[in-house]
Amino acid sequence: MRMEFIRFGLSKLQRQITGVVQIIAAIGLLLFEFNTLLAVISAAGLSLLMLLGFIVRMRIKDSVYESSPAFVFMILNAIIAFKLWLLL
Repeated sequence: MRMEFIRFGLSKLQRQITGVVQIIAAIGLLLFEFNTLLAVISAAGLSLLMLLGFIVRMRIKDSVYESSPAFVFMILNAIIAFKLWLLL
C-alpha cells in the first residue's frame, strides 16, 4: 500500500490518517448491534473514503478496471449506511 500512496502522490501522513479512519470505521461497523447510529456514520464515512479513493484513481488516470474496486466498495458501504439508517 505504501507504494500505491506514493503513486497517488499522497503523503505519509495522509496514508496514516486513511488507515486510522478505516480501522475506526470498521470497529464502528462491528458495533452496529449496540449503537446503530455509530454504524451508520461508520458506513457513510467508509463510503466517502472510497469515493475519494475513486476520485484519486481517476485523477492519476488509472483504468476503469483498476478503479472499480473503490467504486464498488463505495456503493456497498452506501447501501449498508442506508439500510442501517432505516433501522434507526
